[in-house]
Amino acid sequence: MRSPAVSVPGDTTFLEVARTLAHEHLSAAPVVDAEAHVIGVVSESDLLAKAAVMAITRRPGPLGKLKDRRLHEKSRGETAATLMTYPAVTVHPADTVADAAWTAARSRLKRLPVTDYRDRLVGVVTRADLLRSLVRDDAEIREEIESRILRGEYHLAPDAITVTVEGGVVTVEGRVDVALAPGLVESIREIEDVDDVVDHLTGVT
Repeated sequence: MRSPAVSVPGDTTFLEVARTLAHEHLSAAPVVDAEAHVIGVVSESDLLAKAAVMAITRRPGPLGKLKDRRLHEKSRGETAATLMTYPAVTVHPADTVADAAWTAARSRLKRLPVTDYRDRLVGVVTRADLLRSLVRDDAEIREEIESRILRGEYHLAPDAITVTVEGGVVTVEGRVDVALAPGLVESIREIEDVDDVVDHLTGVT
């Protein structure tokens, strides 16, 4: 996910929301209350209804009045809280990439707010982020294991363990402290795109 996420308070005016979306090059933004709880999402579509009515009502004649009636409910909103779509569709940090992708696809949303267990905003994930994660290749998985797990967490020498990845299945070979081996394998297994770990490690004391 991307953190921090751009959000707007519920009392943000229509024009301020429009400027924020334009400035940040966003199609939508979470709407939050004073405690950062996500209460909805305001999108370009929400703003367009308001903007369209503002333009139409300046025109004389029955056509403008007809369109105004169709958009009347949305046009009455003046702030993010009254223009937004709610309840917001959100995901949680612990959700799998596959589950988040399914939520985005089912809801036809480009961006999903990520909230903690109290529904407070902690970040945002986009369809592009999810797609990249889902199609990540074996070389990228191996690079994460070698850099983040072996060197970063366990401070092992680059040639201490050989890592091969094929179709999401990781094979590890080499000699490692017997006390470290179980945790190391489990850390690799917990990586999002790893399907299985084949442990060929030799323990040393």
